[in-house]
Amino acid sequence: MQTDSQDLPVLNPYQQIGGEPAVRALVKRFYELMESLPEAREVRRMHPEDLSGSEEKLFLFLSGWFGGPNLYVERFGPPFLRARHLPFSIGVTERDQWMLCMRRALEELVADDALRQRLLQSFGALADHMRNRPEAAHIDPRR
Repeated sequence: MQTDSQDLPVLNPYQQIGGEPAVRALVKRFYELMESLPEAREVRRMHPEDLSGSEEKLFLFLSGWFGGPNLYVERFGPPFLRARHLPFSIGVTERDQWMLCMRRALEELVADDALRQRLLQSFGALADHMRNRPEAAHIDPRR
């Protein structure tokens, strides 16, 4: 018996990526890369020495942002990401370093190319929105 494609459930990114274990793995790898890549040093300096709190908050946020449980909102309320990042000077360099780490983590952990590209596009827009230091808004496509 064939199933009409309209009968198939539409999976959100949280489900497509593999749920909680996959989101945790992505966040863990992201911070490992931030810690180890010399070319991410400026964005790393913006974080506390112990990255465990940052890792947990990013996991909570991404769970809801990907369409899974809204864990961040349940614990902390609305994310107001830009406002929460205003104490940090975020420019093109920091944005691109953050994206370098996220792109590499996605490349390593998300096998579905179409999903990976959609996530990269969404992360790029989000990372660009976090910029709060006046500079050119052009995103380097090589990041």
